[in-house]
Amino acid sequence: MSTLDATRAELALVVLYLNKAEARDKICRAIQYGSKFLSNGQPGTAQNVDKSTSLARKVFRLFKFVNDLHGLISPVPQGTPLPLVLLGKSKNALLSTFLFLDQIVWLGRTGIYKNKERAELLGRISLFCWMGSSICTTLVEVGELGSLSASIKKLEKELKNTDKYQNEQYRAKLQKSNERSLALVKAGIDIVVAVGLLQLAPKKVTPRVTGAFGFTSSLISCYQLLPSRPKSKIA
Repeated sequence: MSTLDATRAELALVVLYLNKAEARDKICRAIQYGSKFLSNGQPGTAQNVDKSTSLARKVFRLFKFVNDLHGLISPVPQGTPLPLVLLGKSKNALLSTFLFLDQIVWLGRTGIYKNKERAELLGRISLFCWMGSSICTTLVEVGELGSLSASIKKLEKELKNTDKYQNEQYRAKLQKSNERSLALVKAGIDIVVAVGLLQLAPKKVTPRVTGAFGFTSSLISCYQLLPSRPKSKIA
């Protein structure tokens, strides 16, 4: 493959990535929380960027609550343990509620919805819903990782006398485990971000701490949305 072809392929991946509304939202989220970290809650340019980016992100999320509403009523894979099913559905319900209420918050901040006190109250409720969904996600990932770990150990025993990394099923399970571990870390970080936004522990989770954790979570989200690279053919 020539240098020009390689460049075209890389640019095609960038275009594919930036065409995703979710990817653009997470890039804006990184800017938002990076600005929050820099401002540390103090007035200035960084805080203005934080507030304006936060408002802009709400437009990306218009009607996004339908996604989790669909997940709530969709059937789960056969054999999924009941506790994981309930946690998964609770996560969908809480996240859908958060995204729906977030639209009312946007209407309030743009001046379309005139009851500012009600909008602020709904905004706080929506953040509690987001924190609840992050807690549910954490518990689901812990449960799924436990199940995956047991499955991997069983497969390792079966492949005891062979190179397990040459086994496609083993590599797939290992990749899935890595993905779920990353999702677990992100969900745990998001809980801290929610605590900061709700000011439940203002002395410990300051705006700077919230910004740092939110920025890290955003980078993880950006990474998770990266398109898979096509495998290069070996001549």
